[in-house]
Amino acid sequence: MKIAIIGYSGSGKSTMARALGQRYGCPVLHLDTVQFLPGWRERDRGEALAFVRDFMNRHDAWIIDGNYTAFERERRLREADQIVLFDFPRRTCLRQIIGRYRTWRGRTRPDLAPGCPEKIDWEFLSWVLWRGRTAKRRESLQSAARLYPQKTVVLRSRAQAERFLAELPIQPQ
Repeated sequence: MKIAIIGYSGSGKSTMARALGQRYGCPVLHLDTVQFLPGWRERDRGEALAFVRDFMNRHDAWIIDGNYTAFERERRLREADQIVLFDFPRRTCLRQIIGRYRTWRGRTRPDLAPGCPEKIDWEFLSWVLWRGRTAKRRESLQSAARLYPQKTVVLRSRAQAERFLAELPIQPQ
């Protein structure tokens, strides 16, 4: 089973990836752990791309969460048996980010690179509320559903995400 999870920041991609990884016993790759080095420094693009390629080549089954178009996005979508697109409203993402911050403040979540403690700053809020939701970025996400409609599920609320997870078979098909 190969599952690509894409969507807006704060929508629950990493939480879904962890849950699916546990359910199916698949390795999970959170692309934020590839993008960032300790202290929120960005990893060299070539090194990051090589890391993602190696992960995909080594595993017959995987779950990868994150958008990062430069990190084999086309291949991820093409090879995925299932694409999960989180299309949550801004207010929901913001609420979940605030809750995540309260839980993890000053500590590093399992889906972040070591040495990248949870934070909320103006740059991140700007990304969540505006810069990460431009027409171009929205089109990039929606193109996955158009290109692969038979294997894409679009989730628009937390309730839909919970229902999706609850209705999945225990063993992959």
